[in-house]
Amino acid sequence: MDDDDRPRRRSPKDDFGAASLLASESLDSYSLEELDARVTLLEAEINRIRAHRQKSAAHMQAAEALFRPKTS
Repeated sequence: MDDDDRPRRRSPKDDFGAASLLASESLDSYSLEELDARVTLLEAEINRIRAHRQKSAAHMQAAEALFRPKTS
């Protein structure tokens, strides 16, 4: 497998870069329907991220509780 064929690992900076590109994009050429569709898509992505964050936080809390020193 060539290096170009291998999946690349994404860094968190890549995600913020994508968000920055979206935030800096001109919206002038979009129709009202396209803007509504974009808002719907972005809201769905925000909800997906929030759900994943909650799951990650619960996992972290469970791990901390498991490895917390026992007090007598």
